Amino acid sequence: MLEEICMNYVGIDIGSTASKVVALGDKNIEFVLPTGWSSKETVDEIKNRLLSYEIDVCDDNTKVVATGYGRISVDFADKIITEITCHGKGGTEIAKGDCTIIDIGGQDTKVIIVENNFVSDFIMNDKCSAGTGKFIEVMANRLGVTIDELFDMAKKGETVKISSLCTVFAESEVISFIGKGAKREDIAAGVVDSVASKVATLCNKKKLSDKIIITGGISHNEYFANLLSKKLKKKVECSKEGRYAGALGAALLAKEL
Repeated sequence: MLEEICMNYVGIDIGSTASKVVALGDKNIEFVLPTGWSSKETVDEIKNRLLSYEIDVCDDNTKVVATGYGRISVDFADKIITEITCHGKGGTEIAKGDCTIIDIGGQDTKVIIVENNFVSDFIMNDKCSAGTGKFIEVMANRLGVTIDELFDMAKKGETVKISSLCTVFAESEVISFIGKGAKREDIAAGVVDSVASKVATLCNKKKLSDKIIITGGISHNEYFANLLSKKLKKKVECSKEGRYAGALGAALLAKEL
């Protein structure tokens, strides 16, 4: 009797801020690493981390699909696929069917519509990072807190209006509020509200599905999901697995190779 061959299907999502990995097959694993200044060094670290799980990306029994900002750095990938396609695939798996996926990444925000298991439409924000994870990161650093602490503070604050569409000018507004003695909780609430408003404006340019999920680094944040739900007047769901949507989609597509 022939020995059954165990296959591994690996999805690697090299984001501008964090890199996510999902492996399906003989071993189901997932992990995230900071991308750092060099996506190539991050890819080498991912390769070694996978080896520690006894998954050799150069083995014939392993198929790899890469996506994300630094996907071209994954030189051992069997295929490179766009973020839109991978997030559509992974988001659909998380949502268990057709949905609208709001992916809030480090450098951009994408709204992806999936119908009949295929991406039917999508839109991305412009080049400004004011409605992205990078904006939240910059403002958290300015307030001297982590991103999770920023959201915890925002829950307790009264929203101050941050009107600038540019991250640089918005940071100047925050500095001004700090100079005037505004509470950090109020500024944090203003920062989160500003991002939610910009994401909602992007979403309103498309016809959204009944089921809406968030993917990306803040996909687990229930406070943000509830705030966005109020602005869209539609239920927006959060998920701990949302940050892995791109990598999960890539792994599922690797399985189809």
